[in-house]
Amino acid sequence: MSDTEATQVTHRIDIEAPADAVYRVVSDVRLWPLYFPPTVRAERTRGDDSDEHIRIWAVAHGEVRTWESRRRLDPAARSVRFEQTRPADPVAAMGGRWEVRERGDKACTVVLDHHYRAVGDDPAALARIAEAVETNSVSELDHLRLAAERSGTEEDLLLDFSDTEVITGSAADVYDFLQDAAKWPDRLGHVVRLDLREKEPGLQYMEMDTRAPDGSVHTTVSGRVCFPQRQIVYKQTKLPPVLRAHNGEWLVEDAADGTVRVTARHQVLLDPEGIAALPAPPATLQAARDAVQHSLSSNSRATLARARAFAESR
Repeated sequence: MSDTEATQVTHRIDIEAPADAVYRVVSDVRLWPLYFPPTVRAERTRGDDSDEHIRIWAVAHGEVRTWESRRRLDPAARSVRFEQTRPADPVAAMGGRWEVRERGDKACTVVLDHHYRAVGDDPAALARIAEAVETNSVSELDHLRLAAERSGTEEDLLLDFSDTEVITGSAADVYDFLQDAAKWPDRLGHVVRLDLREKEPGLQYMEMDTRAPDGSVHTTVSGRVCFPQRQIVYKQTKLPPVLRAHNGEWLVEDAADGTVRVTARHQVLLDPEGIAALPAPPATLQAARDAVQHSLSSNSRATLARARAFAESR
């Protein structure tokens, strides 16, 4: 272990929302994929509400990375201390603390501290880590502010829906079709272009041009985490202007009757400002909800239909 002192950095933001509401998001990692753009997936692997081990998959520098951390939560102080237990190269050590400081009944300040070291104390690696910490901290705090300050309207802006296909074929063939996204431009009519990077098996970063039902083409960037033969979780980090967040998953399940049940699930947060800025915005929020669900479901159903044809022809 190097004797070099860790780099320390602090970020903070003022939020016009109650401290308890803000701490709820900070403390519950299951909410992070919805509110924090870099986070693709986050889960508690063991522990409880005071001392937990978590695993995070997140997008950084054009790739999906994963690490495990231990977190010690203090609800009374509204603070969470964290330390990575399995850092990913080039990170040798990473830790810090979230603290939510009350400013009256309806406002607070969030302080996010980090300390970190690079493998071998390499200056280039240290600069790369510093850039990621800066970018992600600023983004996370700003989106935490947005989530907390708009919590009263979230129910109207959140969509959670799914489409399912029953396939007479092999679950392995279905999963392979969904996992091998590099071939989608040749297999799916609505995918115009797709650039896929997979530096570590199962961790995919992809940029995709997709044609919507109205003929318009949108570019999205996504991180995907692939759990072989059963599930692919994804998070869009570059979104169409009408969306604030878009998470999803492909779930492949063997049914008791020998068929395969495949589900495409979407969780979406609409962006009211982005909707209002459209050249011809929908007349109502419900119309916007319907249009977004129609567009996403149309593409999901098209993908499921092609996956079915692929698996049933094998």
